[in-house]
Order: sequence, then structure tokens, then C-alpha cells
Amino acid sequence: MNILGISAFYHDSAACVIVDGQIIAAAQEERFTRKKHDAAFPKNAIEYCLNAAGKNLDQIEYVVFYDKSFLKFERLLETYIAFAPRGFQSFLTAMPIWLKEKLFQKLLLRDELKNLGADSNIESRLLFAEHHQSHAASAFFASPYEEAVVLTMDGVGEWTTTSVAIGCGNRLEAVKEIHFPHSIGLLYSAFTYYLGFKVNSGEYKVMGLAPYGETKYVDVILSKLLDLKADGSFRLDMQYFDYCTGLKMTNKKFDALFGDPPRKPEQPLTQKHMDIAASIQWVTEEIVLRLTRALFNETGRKNLCLAGGVALNCVANGRILRDGKFENIWIQPAAGDAGGAVGAALAAYYTHCDKPRRTNGKDAMSGTYLGPSYNNGEIEQQLSSAGARFERLSDADLITATVDALVAGKAVGWFQGRMEFGPRALGARSILGDPRNPAMQKTLNLKVKYRESFRPFAPAILREDMAEWFELDCDSPYMLFVANVAKDKRTEVTEQESALFGIDKLNIPRSEIPAVTHVDYSARIQSVDRETNPRFHELLSAFKARTGCPVLINTSFNIRGEPIVCSPKDAFRCFMGSEIELLVIENYILYKEKQDNRLKTNYSTTLEPD
Repeated sequence: MNILGISAFYHDSAACVIVDGQIIAAAQEERFTRKKHDAAFPKNAIEYCLNAAGKNLDQIEYVVFYDKSFLKFERLLETYIAFAPRGFQSFLTAMPIWLKEKLFQKLLLRDELKNLGADSNIESRLLFAEHHQSHAASAFFASPYEEAVVLTMDGVGEWTTTSVAIGCGNRLEAVKEIHFPHSIGLLYSAFTYYLGFKVNSGEYKVMGLAPYGETKYVDVILSKLLDLKADGSFRLDMQYFDYCTGLKMTNKKFDALFGDPPRKPEQPLTQKHMDIAASIQWVTEEIVLRLTRALFNETGRKNLCLAGGVALNCVANGRILRDGKFENIWIQPAAGDAGGAVGAALAAYYTHCDKPRRTNGKDAMSGTYLGPSYNNGEIEQQLSSAGARFERLSDADLITATVDALVAGKAVGWFQGRMEFGPRALGARSILGDPRNPAMQKTLNLKVKYRESFRPFAPAILREDMAEWFELDCDSPYMLFVANVAKDKRTEVTEQESALFGIDKLNIPRSEIPAVTHVDYSARIQSVDRETNPRFHELLSAFKARTGCPVLINTSFNIRGEPIVCSPKDAFRCFMGSEIELLVIENYILYKEKQDNRLKTNYSTTLEPD
């Protein structure tokens, strides 16, 4: 049975094809259009997924959309009525879009699919899952567990913002929900907005900024903004928020509570901003911990699955792991809306079609390497047409040349195999660096990524060496757990250094791998095993053999404001528009000094805030 899953029209549109329950391909539309968080109908992603599966639309039994627009429209209308006359301007802005497009989404999907070659019966094969059903299905049905508690947390779907389901075999039963406007995701996004970052993309900046601050505002948040119960259930005081009726997340009452208007993008960050970030991060972790503890006590289940945008908060995930209530935790790596395409397809296969499910101890995401790959002919054609100068090396020589560059302190663009699905680069479309170099974090942020200097980088480490270097000894292939660097790898901080505040802490080496050690000794860890990504494992092994260190900096192959690269052409453009010094595409190697200088582009003057 062939099923196409689609998420679209809000942010991070994506497509997925499953064949007889196996995820064959999945990709986000942004990777093809080069428009970050592209919300358009995922035409390119669908075409890629169908080609990867060797199918056309007439061979697809069901096309499944990841949410139900009529229920969203109901929520929109009820919210405006409840808050009237506030929000009239927002109502006037939203209604034409809904009446023109979103309310008649079935017809829109039918027409778009017909444009891709679907027959006239495609409408009869369209199914619609609920938003949090898609999230939950993406977490449980893709997990390695036969049974689990499934917790989904995000901004909002149709009405639901937090949901609990019990998964068993091919069944997934929803048992609890928290409804809009009460939302962990929207609470965190409100602070993202207040701190001057983009909602739906800048939340991870708040998480990265938090360790530079102190939790001075926790009491204010808990006493004024949030009524938090012992079991993790909560209600927000909506008099401080504007997202129900306005075009902003917060309002003047919120500003008065914290003493200032929202920070404007690109304005300097102050210690107060860092303290606010630390406070909302602590509160978010507390909510999630109370929820998961209560779920364990209520169900007695040993396995926990997570999805929804809040599940990308890897610091909170690390707290759940260290809390030790659940024996096993699995988090959908494409936990946000893009992953809804996977969940919608899996929900249709198992729930709607009642197909049997068999687990084999491994998850179904194939390391997230579900996107396009390129053969030698395609690589040579794209590079030649772009004017690139390149060499083709043997496997052994390629690894040696890459390690040479890394040890020399160079930034390396690493392009191998199938592109990752989801927000993380995991060794297929990555920028790599030497984590032992204390200047590398600042260099990569300011000269390669063109972004704020405080933002941390993640370590990729050989799975077999992880427990020696970090306080973590479980698989973390998707970079979704934060843990501390092992004590014997840390560098003692002087009294004078420990007295520093905020960004002044940034340049203090804190371990043997300072470029991936955050100011609180933490790191967002990717474990790399030989089976899932053999070439990346080989590179890490060679770097370890040369240096004694089994760790590399791994950050996404893109610069600020653009999606992760997809094709060799994208990679070469990013290479020539940044200060990446070596580009490795499969067995092809490109040295910056050998390129035509006329092909360089100046990204740094044209970038939008991300």
C-alpha cells in the first residue's frame, strides 16, 4: 500500500511517501525552493518523494493531510467572538485568506494534486488527520516501541496544544488534551517574540541564550502569567497576551510586567534579556517534568514518545532523561509541523487501514536520511555549470584530506548521501570543525554562519566513545538530548572567570572540547554509529586516530536566513558566499583558494534575521 502524507499552508511544508508501512522518502519544501520555512503547497517535495519511491500519483491509494482546516476555522471564529470587539483588525486580515484558501482546503489540495498529474478520482482518496494525531503518530508509529505513552506539545493545532495518547501495536488512543489558548508552545513563543527573535524559528535562540542568564523572573512568570498544577496541567492569564486577537504575541501589560517594550531584532542583548530567557526555559522544563512525572505515575508505562515543536527543546528533553522515570525515551526528529507529513501517512496506514505493525528494536526514520542524494554525473554537471574547480579522490584520500583540513583549523562543508529530514543536520549536509579549537565557536558563528556569537554548536561523537566524554550513555542520534561534558574532560574555571556575567562568559574555555561546551558545561549531543552513517563514522574515527578526540563540531550546512543546502549547486553557492574553506561532496573535494574569486558572493550584507 502506497500513502502520501502532506503538511502545508502554515509553516515548514513537507511531504512523505510510505510503502507498506515503510518510510521511503520525506523532505521539506524549503530545501527545494530555498525559502526558509516555506509554507506553500509542497510541489517539489511531493515530486521528489514520488520519484524516490518509484511511484506516480495514480499508484497512491491515499493522500493524507496533517490537520483539519474546518476545525481550525471553528477555533478562529470562536476565539474572535469570545474576545470581541478586541481583535477586529486581525479578524479583517485573517478572514479573506481563510475564505479564499484555507476553508476550502480539500478543493485546493485536489487542484494542486491534479496539476501534478493526479486523475479525476484523487478527491475520493483524500484523508485528513487531526494535527496532534499526526504529531502523535509520527512519534509512536516511527518509534521502536510496541507500547508507549505519547506526549505531544506545540503552539496549537486545531484546538489542541498539548495531548497525551497511549500507543499499543497499531492503535493510538488519545486520552487527555489541553486546549487553546493555553499552550506551552505559545508561551515560549511569546517570550521569543519579546526577546526580539522570530516566532516559529527563533525559539532555539532563547534556549541557547538561557545559560548566560539567571532565573530571576521565574516567580513573576508563575505568579502572573501561568497557573501551573502539580500534574503539569496549566492555564495562561490571557490579559498579558495578544495572540488570540492581535498581530503580536504580547501586549503592553506584558511589557509593564517586565519593565520594557519588546527588544527589536538585532538590538544588543542585555543581561536582563538573558535572565528572562533563563527564566522561561526553567519554567518550560518544570512544566514538561511535571507532565512526564504525572504520566509515569498514572500509566506505569516504561516507554515515552515525544513530538510537537516543544519536543525540539533538547535541554528539557535532557531533564526528562535524567529524571529517570521512563526507561526509554524516543523523540521524533522532525518533531515540528514538517513531521506531520510523516505522522499523517503513518496514521492512515495503521489506524485508518488497520495494518499490522511490527517493531524490530529500531526506529523507522532511517537516521532521518530520507531526502535526495546525487550520483557522480549529477554532481559533476552541477559543479561544472556553476564554474567550480574540483578534484575526485579515493575514499581513503578523501578522509585524509578532510582530517588534514579540520586539524588545520578550517571549516569544512560536508555533503554526503541522502539529505536529512527535519531541522537538524546530522552528517549529510553539515559544516564541520575542530571542537578543540577555542576560537572555533566564534569563528563559525560570525564568519561562516553570520549569526549571533552566543549560539552554541553541537558535538558529533562516535557512539562507542560517548560515555567517556559526556554524562550520557544512551543513543542520541538525532541531537535531541542535552547533557554535560564529563567532569574529567572539563577545564577548571578561575575565581575571576566564574564571577563574569552574560556574554563575558563566552570566551572562557571550559573543557578539552571548548567549541562545543556551553557556558553551563552542557552540549547538544549527536551519537554517530557505523551502521546508520558509515562515512561520517569513518571520518570521526580518522579524526580520533589523528588527535585522540572522537568529536567534531557539527552544524547545519547553511548560513543565517537560508534553509540547509539540498543539492551540490546549493552547497557550492553557500561555500562561495561564506568563509567555509573546504567543500567535500561525496568523493569530490573543492579548495576555496583554487576557486575563481569572481564567483564569490557577499551573503553578509543581504541576510535577513532568522
